[in-house]
Amino acid sequence: MDRIGDLNLFLRVLDLGSISAAARSLDVSVAVASQRLKRLEQSLGVRLFHRTTRKLRLTAEGEALVEQGRPLIEDLDALTGGLQEAAGHVAGTLRVSLPASFGRQYVSPLVPEFLAQHPRLKVHLDLSDQMRDIASEGFDLAVRIGELRDSNLVARRLAPNRRVLCASPDYLRRRGMPAKPEQLSTHDCLVMVSGKSASNVWRLRAENGNEVSVRVRGRLESNLGEVIRDAALAGMGIALHSTWHVCEDLRAGRLQLVLPGYTPPESGIFAVMAQRRLVPARARAFADFLAQRFGRTPPWDRK
Repeated sequence: MDRIGDLNLFLRVLDLGSISAAARSLDVSVAVASQRLKRLEQSLGVRLFHRTTRKLRLTAEGEALVEQGRPLIEDLDALTGGLQEAAGHVAGTLRVSLPASFGRQYVSPLVPEFLAQHPRLKVHLDLSDQMRDIASEGFDLAVRIGELRDSNLVARRLAPNRRVLCASPDYLRRRGMPAKPEQLSTHDCLVMVSGKSASNVWRLRAENGNEVSVRVRGRLESNLGEVIRDAALAGMGIALHSTWHVCEDLRAGRLQLVLPGYTPPESGIFAVMAQRRLVPARARAFADFLAQRFGRTPPWDRK
């Protein structure tokens, strides 16, 4: 009996939400996956799921198996991955969580090259602006932008995250170019919403190192960067944006820098992994690959 394989299937069903999704990810039929889950329950003598027509819900015994079984599977997976890497190849399925816009623009085009380097590897990309729980949702690695708040994660810095103030030429013709940060309070500003709070206090650093904070306001707030970018292009106001998101608009003149002598604090773009005794070789390989491709000066900050 493949007890480890059955346990891995059980965790995959939990992470992906259904037996069919787990079966697809492991390249087995739904019938085989269902039989293996029943076999695991019979061997343990307990039920792991409450089954309904719409969803699966863990029993108390299932929750205990998740808590105790996941670290074992992760450590075994990392150990075998390390041995495979030492033998000259990275294998398995790499599950990556990415911010939607950044992942589509800068990571997705690199994936074919990475797969060509590792022919025994499969990649599953999840593009979403929702903050995924890496450990409980079964991800090997996530790309995070900004300040890291979860101290339980292992992080590797991939690139700097520079931010700028920008607006369309049309807006600046109508409203004028602010000469100092304090004047931002009289302008229409486009505000990003993080969680339940709006980031309506902008901190800027002058060339002499002095910092100033300005409370801004405007008619549009959003938790999605593309909405803020579209509004800036439409002439609706001044935006505070990462350069990776608006670099092409700045190069083409569709957006212009505002207060270029004042810069928002720089943060970073990170590859983060759950705290484990052993990090899977495939996750380390992908983080190394992205860091190398982005380089000290990433493509969006060149020219």
